[in-house]
Amino acid sequence: MSPRRGVAPLRRAEIVRATIRCLARDGYSGLTMKKVARETGLSQGILHYYFADKRAILVAALESVTADLDRRVAAAQARGPRDARARLRALVEACLRLAVEERAFWIVFVEFWGEMMHDRRLREINAALYDRMRRMIGAVVAQGVRAGRFRRTDALRAAAVILGLVDGVSLQLAFDPAAFGVAEASRFCAEAVTRYLAKEIA
Repeated sequence: MSPRRGVAPLRRAEIVRATIRCLARDGYSGLTMKKVARETGLSQGILHYYFADKRAILVAALESVTADLDRRVAAAQARGPRDARARLRALVEACLRLAVEERAFWIVFVEFWGEMMHDRRLREINAALYDRMRRMIGAVVAQGVRAGRFRRTDALRAAAVILGLVDGVSLQLAFDPAAFGVAEASRFCAEAVTRYLAKEIA
């Protein structure tokens, strides 16, 4: 029997949250539908109604943490000035804060990347995700170029560089938060992005 209308989205979200906790604790290799069922207090039959297998539930966890990051970035950008430099700084800081405040979320990314290396469909999902992120960052870079704040550059290529910087520093924060704090990391990332996009001096 299918769940009542209105209950399904809540239950699905509950299962995904439980999956994130399990991934953070046991990794993908230790993830089982039985463990997720125990974490939620639901039967395995209910889990299989929503998700065919653990790969499907991993994809749902990735979609969940990505949506959360999108919301954090949008909120951070909405609070500050609308110029391109401020929007990039807000994006960088929101990503770095996630690595410290929601470490489990970054573990989901890492576990997904590990499985992606051996699964063509997961690689396609990751490629689509990164394409979307590069386009989002590239739009901000293009805004700065049009406004004369950044040098003329290929916006998508610049976005790939910025995304690589943010990913690398975020991973360090997630794995070794004692290395540096979010404020310090945000500052040197902002400085690096500013130098990279600085207009050439004639």
